Amino acid sequence: MVEINIFRHSTEAQVLQAGEMLFREGDHGDDMFAVVEGEVELTHNGRVVETVGPGGILGELALIDPGPRSATATVGDSARVVRVDARHFTYLVQEHPTFALQVMKIMTERLRRTGRLLDGDEQT
Repeated sequence: MVEINIFRHSTEAQVLQAGEMLFREGDHGDDMFAVVEGEVELTHNGRVVETVGPGGILGELALIDPGPRSATATVGDSARVVRVDARHFTYLVQEHPTFALQVMKIMTERLRRTGRLLDGDEQT
């Protein structure tokens, strides 16, 4: 799994407690989140489809496509996350081209894993 560590020392990280939701499936989204510490569970139709840990991102589709969120994101025990809005995302893509490649790799891995889950070939 690709890790994005550009946010590791961010002063904008916020601490979230267990059970807090970053977003809900079906909501409109205009930001993504980078996990610095802890874990965030992604669920679809109440089923855990992925657990995102340090170096992972979630909600990135909202910055590329205006459609509704495809999953619910809930904090595990506790977590530190950095919220990235469209302006910050565009800046990072322009200033750090490898960041864009990392995001694309994560999206590809997630898409392939979701396809396998739908085919019944993989357990979470």
